[in-house]
Amino acid sequence: MNKHCINPLPIKKILIMVTDITEDVKVSVETAYRADYSDPAQSHFVFTYRITIENQGNKTVQLKLRHWEIFDTTYPLKEVDGEGVTGKQPILEPGQSHQYVSGCNLKSGVGKMVGYYTMERISDGYQFNVNIPEFVLINPIKFN
Repeated sequence: MNKHCINPLPIKKILIMVTDITEDVKVSVETAYRADYSDPAQSHFVFTYRITIENQGNKTVQLKLRHWEIFDTTYPLKEVDGEGVTGKQPILEPGQSHQYVSGCNLKSGVGKMVGYYTMERISDGYQFNVNIPEFVLINPIKFN
């Protein structure tokens, strides 16, 4: 296994799951703290998140853009914009879903992420933003 790749979320490490629905597109997020990739002594805390995007409507849509706001407790807000997710701009027919895993590094060990996807309805080109629900990223040691 490539030592630079982070394995998908193991079920036993899921900390939270949040869901939101915007214009018949459901976004669910599961997060996990990755102690195996973190180094708290160096202020390096790694989290993974698995996102499932589900088209619950009756029109085909495509994910075009993403926007993230990443809050790291004691550091400035970081905003990230880009095309698609993990190099893809998935097209979702009614009832279809797309799932991907990505990660976030924090310096403080406590933070949160929130954002949106810009989707396009294939039939008429109508674009709309779909909320990515806010989710927290917390080093489990902070719970002690």
